[in-house]
Amino acid sequence: MMTPGPVLLLLALALVATVAGQDYDNRMESHIDRSIPWIHTFRQGFNFQCPQGEVLVALQSVFSEKEGSDRLWAFECQPTPTTLGHPSECWWDDTNRAGMEWSSTCGNNGLVAGVMSKYFESVLDREWSFYCCRYSRRCPYSCWKSLEVPEQYREEGEFVIPSYGYFIRGAQTTFDGVLRDRQWKYIVCRMTDFDCEFENL
Repeated sequence: MMTPGPVLLLLALALVATVAGQDYDNRMESHIDRSIPWIHTFRQGFNFQCPQGEVLVALQSVFSEKEGSDRLWAFECQPTPTTLGHPSECWWDDTNRAGMEWSSTCGNNGLVAGVMSKYFESVLDREWSFYCCRYSRRCPYSCWKSLEVPEQYREEGEFVIPSYGYFIRGAQTTFDGVLRDRQWKYIVCRMTDFDCEFENL
């Protein structure tokens, strides 16, 4: 009976290692719910805007170290109350630098109605910018920041406004240079039903 040579043994071991690695990768990605309407693929930039007269009310993301320590994102919009009227102007707010902490609140009393992001392989992170819409001269009040989303780095993240009549006005985010991931605190406010004199809040 012939015994396999060292070359055949090495090839067999390499094949087993490859299959084992694929199984591991498949298990690692099994936590990603493919039924969720993710708006992009890993490492891809995106530009998401709510339909006219709607604002962002929910966000969901899932992390993958294998895919460049990136996250898939899904967003949900909802029409604003009729008491707010129609948006009087919309704009893209400031863009952060990848790999840096960032805090952004829509100026001119604006509400978040979209998100733009670009992935940077060199830092395994993204740049971010909010699409803001102002509604006449309505003003924010009763503002607060959410808890960290996700609660721990690399976990699945999800945030939904607590009830109709609350609005996302911005976010504060921290970046972990070792884990290559972000945690977010969303800035949420109510808005007056009447015009007011305060601007740039």
